[in-house]
Amino acid sequence: MPPPLFFDLSKIDLTAKPIFDKEAICKVNPQRYEMQQLDGILWYNQEKNQILGYKDITKDEFWIRGHIPDRPLMPGVIMVEAAAQLASFFMKQVFQEPGFIGFAGIEYAKFRSVIEPGRRLYLLGLVTKYKRKKRTSIVTTSVQGVVEGNLAFEAAVSGMRV
Repeated sequence: MPPPLFFDLSKIDLTAKPIFDKEAICKVNPQRYEMQQLDGILWYNQEKNQILGYKDITKDEFWIRGHIPDRPLMPGVIMVEAAAQLASFFMKQVFQEPGFIGFAGIEYAKFRSVIEPGRRLYLLGLVTKYKRKKRTSIVTTSVQGVVEGNLAFEAAVSGMRV
């Protein structure tokens, strides 16, 4: 049985214009072209360390042709990359963490269902550990990926200021 979601999606307007669109995300996160896995931020609550972003999975994704021919499935590693980009954006934009946030590790990952083109992947983030130091900072963010109301994956990623 999947765990409960970090926050109630029914209390957030999922059809609203993003508070940070792709252009705003590009001002904070360095990933570009096929490696940009975050399309928008719909909501965040800094006091509760929560953020909601999304990735629209299109038929033009770079992995479509080879993962899996005739039945394209979003690779788990790309799901985790989307989680890491959400965490990085949250720390830099909302918590004003200076410098580059490097991907430091995957604490856990579990994949529960497939993600196919034509779907929107909602990314629910929850910062679970944040240690800010003079020369570096370390952050761990748990992320749940939700498609059509179902938990598709969950992961905890860590990053550090480089």
